[in-house]
Amino acid sequence: MKNNLKESKELALHYMNTLVEVAVEPFLILDADLRVISANPVFYQTFRVTPAQTENELLYELGNGQWDIPELKGLLENVLPEKKTVKGFQVRHVFETIGEKIMLLNAKQIDSIQLIILAMEDITDRKSLERKLAGYTKELEIKVAQRTGELTERVKELEALNEMMVGRELKMVKLKQRIKELEATKT
Repeated sequence: MKNNLKESKELALHYMNTLVEVAVEPFLILDADLRVISANPVFYQTFRVTPAQTENELLYELGNGQWDIPELKGLLENVLPEKKTVKGFQVRHVFETIGEKIMLLNAKQIDSIQLIILAMEDITDRKSLERKLAGYTKELEIKVAQRTGELTERVKELEALNEMMVGRELKMVKLKQRIKELEATKT
C-alpha cells in the first residue's frame, strides 16, 4: 500500500512537472513543508535564479530570504489550508535582483499527495500601464474641462455680439420706417 502511494505521488509529480514545464507563467511545486520540489524554466528566467539555488530550499529562504513575504506567508499558511485553492491573490514586493514586482498568485493544495502548486502571474507592466492610463485620463478630463470652459466663454461672447447686432438691425428697421413716415408727410 505504501509503495502504491509513493508511485501515485511520483506519477502525479511527473504529470505536474510536465504541465508546469510548458506554462508561460512562473510556477513552483512545493511540498507540505513549503520546500521547493521543482520550478519551471519561466520561474528561473523571471527571478534570475538556478535550479541549484531553488530546488530543495524552503520557499521563504529563496534568494537570501527575498521570498519571506508576509502576504505570501499569510496565503500559504492561513488561507490555502482552509480553502485549498486561491486565485488572484495580489502581492507587491521588491526583489534585490529584479526590482519591484506585482504578482497575482494562484495556489492549489493537493492533499492526496501533499503538494502545493503555486503559479505567479507578473502584472507589474499591466499595473504600470493602468497607472499611466489613469494619469492620461485625468489629464484629458482636465483639458476637456478647460476647453469646455473656453467654448462656454466664446458662446457667451457670440450671444452678446448676436444680441448687439440684432438690436442694431431692429433700430435700423425702425429708422427706415421713420424715414418713410417723414417722407410721406413731406409730400
